[in-house]
Amino acid sequence: MTLRSIWSAIRLMVLSSLVLGLAYTFLITGIASAVFPQQAAGSLVTLHGRVVGSRLIGQEFTSPGFFWGRPSATSPAYNGASSAASNLGPTNAVLIAHVKARLQAFLKANPGVTASQVPLSLLESSASGLDPDITPAAALIQVPRVARADHLSPGRLRSLIQQYTKGRFLGIFGHPYVNVLELNLAVLRLRRP
Repeated sequence: MTLRSIWSAIRLMVLSSLVLGLAYTFLITGIASAVFPQQAAGSLVTLHGRVVGSRLIGQEFTSPGFFWGRPSATSPAYNGASSAASNLGPTNAVLIAHVKARLQAFLKANPGVTASQVPLSLLESSASGLDPDITPAAALIQVPRVARADHLSPGRLRSLIQQYTKGRFLGIFGHPYVNVLELNLAVLRLRRP
């Protein structure tokens, strides 16, 4: 290998790094910011001019006056920097213990609900551990607790869930879902007219 070949390889590596590592990145980021500004900025949600979360990453709600989302598999909970599933199989003793503990906590906070009524999505984390959405059924089962805690009409909360339920993607993919952060912000607005 000659010195000329080495310098050619170094120049090619530097040029490739500049074009593919910097120029391409800035180009795609610029296009995304122009075409999808909300999404490119992280789909952030604000309340009174302050960022309170993202539509794309779940948050931990434990107050009885809020709807609870799916459990998080990350540590700490809903840490976007460590997105990961638990990778525990259905017969794993640790997973079974976690699900049983979540079920007991849910039943304690929601008197009158039986174990067979609790949607699995409220007991098991999603593949990313960051899922911001729940099913309409998972929201509806929490209505009595939230209504009691916030002194709101259960009928009004059910209407709110229906209003914030998004349908299947393109009408055929996935399942209807409710974004927990958006729903809880709507509950806050009902509390403080």
